[in-house]
Amino acid sequence: MDWAGAGIVTWILTSAGALFLIIGGIGILRLPDFYSRIHAAGITDTMGALLVLVGLMFASGSILVSIKLFFLLLFVAVTSPLATHALAKAAFMRGLRPMLGHELAQEAEDD
Repeated sequence: MDWAGAGIVTWILTSAGALFLIIGGIGILRLPDFYSRIHAAGITDTMGALLVLVGLMFASGSILVSIKLFFLLLFVAVTSPLATHALAKAAFMRGLRPMLGHELAQEAEDD
């Protein structure tokens, strides 16, 4: 791929990753309970980071840098969902229960 093509792909991927990260931040602020918030954070953080890293792989001119970014991508793809799951399980074991339908409706009326 020529340099102009790689630059366009890099721009698209990193912009999409940044958009996912912004949406995740809004989700953390706007969603009603702990479990919804960590779901939004975990999903968008993983996808946003992966898109940014793939975009950086296209931007790097070095194979060695791309390989390092790929290993970082694998690390994020494995650890982020595991950390989110561990956090949710720890909260549940400590007694934090998820909001149910009628509780969510009450939360919406309070806003």
